[in-house]
Amino acid sequence: MNPKLKKALTNWRIILALIFIVLAVLAIHPVLEADGVTIRTISRNSSAEIAGMTSPKPTAPPVSKEKILAINQIPIKSVEDFYKVTAGLIVNDTVTIRTNKASAPYILFVKEKTEVVYLNETEIVNVTEEIFDEELNATVNKTIQKEVQKTRIESLGPEDIGITVFEAPRSNLRKGLDLQGGTRVMLEPKEEISIADMQLVIDNMKQRLNVYGISDVIVKTSKDLEGKTFVVVEIAGANEEEVKELLSKQGKFEAKIGNTSVFRGGQDITYVCMTADCAGIDPHSGCGAVSGGGQICKFRFAISLTAEAAKRQADTTEPLEIVEDNGQKYLSKPLDLYMDDELVDTLNIGSELRGKPTTDIMISGPGSGIDRQAAMTDALKNMRKLQTILKTGSLPVSLDIVKADNISPVLGKEFLDNAIMIVLFAVIGVLVVVFLGYRKIKVIAAMILTMLTEIILLLGLAGLIGWNLDIAAIAGIIIAVGTGVDHQIVIIDETLRGEKTASTWKQRIKSAFFIIFGAYFTTVVAMFPLLFAGAGLLKGFALTTILGVTIGVLITRPAFAIIVEILLKE
Repeated sequence: MNPKLKKALTNWRIILALIFIVLAVLAIHPVLEADGVTIRTISRNSSAEIAGMTSPKPTAPPVSKEKILAINQIPIKSVEDFYKVTAGLIVNDTVTIRTNKASAPYILFVKEKTEVVYLNETEIVNVTEEIFDEELNATVNKTIQKEVQKTRIESLGPEDIGITVFEAPRSNLRKGLDLQGGTRVMLEPKEEISIADMQLVIDNMKQRLNVYGISDVIVKTSKDLEGKTFVVVEIAGANEEEVKELLSKQGKFEAKIGNTSVFRGGQDITYVCMTADCAGIDPHSGCGAVSGGGQICKFRFAISLTAEAAKRQADTTEPLEIVEDNGQKYLSKPLDLYMDDELVDTLNIGSELRGKPTTDIMISGPGSGIDRQAAMTDALKNMRKLQTILKTGSLPVSLDIVKADNISPVLGKEFLDNAIMIVLFAVIGVLVVVFLGYRKIKVIAAMILTMLTEIILLLGLAGLIGWNLDIAAIAGIIIAVGTGVDHQIVIIDETLRGEKTASTWKQRIKSAFFIIFGAYFTTVVAMFPLLFAGAGLLKGFALTTILGVTIGVLITRPAFAIIVEILLKE
């Protein structure tokens, strides 16, 4: 074995660097060929969830998430394959899905979905499968029924089995929102709250988003330099307007009879129906025109109350009188529904409920639009939001949206490509200058090897702790590697300059690292305020830079100094 190589491989600093490189590669877990598509979310009450499929945990390493390998024995190798196979699904279809996690294939049954169906630009029906025959037979002839059913069948797709997927990752490196696209919302509490209440806000938001059908969510707190606390929510692939509306609402739901509150969302609710058999467009009220143009539709869904809330309702209705309206008997006071102190609907209470502690009641509300289809869409959206609020309860404090961004993954990819190109040009330029200055190929090779080592160690740390690589983090990696080049030049320069002063190698390395540690502490002190500046949005940049230069100073630069000594010492 070459004496110099043997000396390098037996030095503890180089051995330490090699051990960390191996651990970093294991943490990154590169995959040369990734089969199938990875499951992003499984919708609640969908065919997939009923079959036993579950959404992967957001904290799970990307490579470990469940992947779909085949559907109906057809291999799935890409997202395009998945959508192509599922595009032809029809109602009552049986779908067999094989994954890399389950010991046996999942068996799914495609359910009917609720939708507005138009025929020859005239609305025919908007009903669920459960009332399809009863309602439809009374309104349209059998020829139209066939056309409506055909329209429904042809419109089914992968979303109707409740599965969303993405390309199988080739490593455990997580892409931040800037690179994969999505929505980032920054919210500020309207008043000072305790640490416990802030944790309650975060937990409630996560639950609210999960109930609403959104996963792959990051909810975190951050502070700016003035000490203000913010809540930052990052959601991959979500609609900005829906997320903003859902998060900004405190979600204080209250049902009143007169001035008496009979039940509230959250603690007084034991069950909220979110399936087609007890939720959807109200078949009795339907839709209708409103004065001034446009349409209005009503939704309805069932909820169950606690025994205490049912008793409050019974005690409140006991003294009320019974009145008659159009042949129907109601109590003299209605049930008023308030959302964030605003009246959203008023429901008449049937006379048979006076003084009766009923736990099962029906909630309804409106939706409006320029035409009937738009009104129905708005009603179903309002229903879904209200169901979510009732299921999760209200936030302990109101929040203001400070900033909201809808980020395109195309921009992130362009930035990443440009950043890699710029780094390559910069590295080549630096290496050319170093070569012209020192005329030593072996030293240049050692510099390249050290830079690659630092990048691998940083990415390994990111894979290990589940740290998202966004644009700020990539900028931090560039800064860290650039700082490493500076330090390597200092080591080379001090080493070669020491030959003229006849100092020992130990003195030369000591002199180089005196300069390096001075620069290191200066960098850390400069980056520290950025951990809190901009409400934490620069935290990724600052943290990456600090970790990068720390890894370099403690691991790679001492190893580089030993390599330079071995290569240059005669």
